[in-house]
Amino acid sequence: MKMIGLEFFKLRRKHLFLMISLFLCVELAWAFMASSMSVSRNPDSVGWDGVLVMIASMNGLFLPIISAVVASRICDMEYKGNTWKLLMAASVKRSHIYAAKYICACILMLFAIILQIFAIVGFGVVQGFEQSVPLFLLIKFWAGTMLTTMVVIALQQWISLSVKNQAFGLCLGMLGGFIGITGDLFPAVVRRIFVWSYYTGLCPVAYNYVNNTMRFVARDIGAYLPIALLFMGVVAYIAGSIHVSRQEV
Repeated sequence: MKMIGLEFFKLRRKHLFLMISLFLCVELAWAFMASSMSVSRNPDSVGWDGVLVMIASMNGLFLPIISAVVASRICDMEYKGNTWKLLMAASVKRSHIYAAKYICACILMLFAIILQIFAIVGFGVVQGFEQSVPLFLLIKFWAGTMLTTMVVIALQQWISLSVKNQAFGLCLGMLGGFIGITGDLFPAVVRRIFVWSYYTGLCPVAYNYVNNTMRFVARDIGAYLPIALLFMGVVAYIAGSIHVSRQEV
C-alpha cells in the first residue's frame, strides 16, 4: 500500500484526473451526440442498448489512448527523475515498483469507467428512456470494459518501462485505438488476437440489421472470451515484470 500511495504522491502535479476527465468529455459528447441523432432517425430504437453499443465502440478508440497516456505519465517519472538507481539503493524490488505502477494505472482507469457509467445513466434519464436503469447490463458492461482496460495497461506499461522514449508507448496506444474502433471489421479469428477489439467484443449488447433497420440485442458473452483475455493479460503482466526486473538500469 505504501508503494501505491507513493505513486499517487508522485502524480500529484501531473493533473492526470483532469486529463482523463477532459478525454472522457470529448468521447461522451461524441457518443451521446451520435446516439441522439440515431434516436431522432429511428424512434423505435430508443433505449439503453443503443447507448451502450455506441459507448463501447467509442471506448475502442479513446480508452487505449487514455491508457497509453496514463501509463506513460506514471512510468516516465523514473526516467526523467533518474530515480531507478536510487530505488535500487533503497533495496526496493523492481517487481514491487512494477506492481504499484500497474495498480495505480488501473485505479485511474477505474475512475474513468465509473464516470462513464454515471454519464450513461444521466443521459438515459435526461432522454427519458422508458425502461428502468438496467443495473445488471451496466455491471456487465463495466466488467468487460475494465477487464479489457487492465490488459491494455499491462501491455502499455511493459512498453513504457522497457523503452525510455515514451513516444513508442503513445504510438502503441494510437495503434490500439485504431484497431479498437475498426476491430469489428476483421474476421473473428483475427479479431480475438488484438486485445483492443474486446471493448466491443465484451459489450453485453450487439446489433444487427433487419430490413435496413438497426436492431439491438442482448447477448450472452459466455466464459471463453473473458478467460482468454484474462490469460493474455496475465502473460503480458508477468512477461513485462520479468523483463523490466532484468533489464539494465
